[in-house]
Amino acid sequence: MITTEYVPGSPCWLDLGAPDVPAAAAFYGAVLGWDYESMGESEDFEGGMFKKDGKIVAGLGKLTEEGARSAWMLYYCVSDADATTQAVQQAGGTVRVAPMDLDDWGRMAQYSDPLGGQFAVWQPGTNKGLELVDQPGSLSWTELYTSDAAGAREFYGALFDWRFSDMPLPGGAGTYTLITPSGLPEDRMHGGLMQLRKEDLAATGGRPYWHPVFAVEDCDAAVAEVSGNGGSVQMGPEDMEGVGRLAVCLDPAGADFVVLTPSVS
Repeated sequence: MITTEYVPGSPCWLDLGAPDVPAAAAFYGAVLGWDYESMGESEDFEGGMFKKDGKIVAGLGKLTEEGARSAWMLYYCVSDADATTQAVQQAGGTVRVAPMDLDDWGRMAQYSDPLGGQFAVWQPGTNKGLELVDQPGSLSWTELYTSDAAGAREFYGALFDWRFSDMPLPGGAGTYTLITPSGLPEDRMHGGLMQLRKEDLAATGGRPYWHPVFAVEDCDAAVAEVSGNGGSVQMGPEDMEGVGRLAVCLDPAGADFVVLTPSVS
């Protein structure tokens, strides 16, 4: 369960880099019921905030990196972005965006893990992070697909001091590793990682990638909106015992995400 009580190592923010900001705003508005508030447009910047019920649920910006694919970027809370940057480099990762201040909101940096999986960190200032999580229309889980689960555990475990626990996937389909921030109980699990073959990571040319899981009240209705608004469905909707009903989706620009109607416990 993700909460807004952000602690080091917990997911606290996400934003989407999209080639067409108005189109992305319209798509996610239809699928997740989000409202978009622009923060302005210029030659160097175009973007703003997604809100649900008046609370910030994500950021949106123009994709400017040449050759980059449209994708969601997940941010994890840290107490010192500069120290985290040193730790990333020492562990074999790459700094994509060096630590930088965003006014007095906080300090951010973006990285790639040793196999190329992209992620980011946020050192809170006046902005602690997302204002709504774990509710319909908001972030409820984070997930890494990688071709080296053991290496990912070593890298991210050293970086964020995460605790890991394994569970078998149904039908002998492998192992799913659950992630919990250090020192917190299992009900604060916030994500998971799963090993896939490189050929199953075609969207990134074999590189690992993180994606968000958004809670929705009705998975099938959300999937219908995905398909009806130019997106596509890679898997589902299907029921997963103990988890809920979910579908893996792509938005019209190819950014992947999951919609999930959680099981009623």
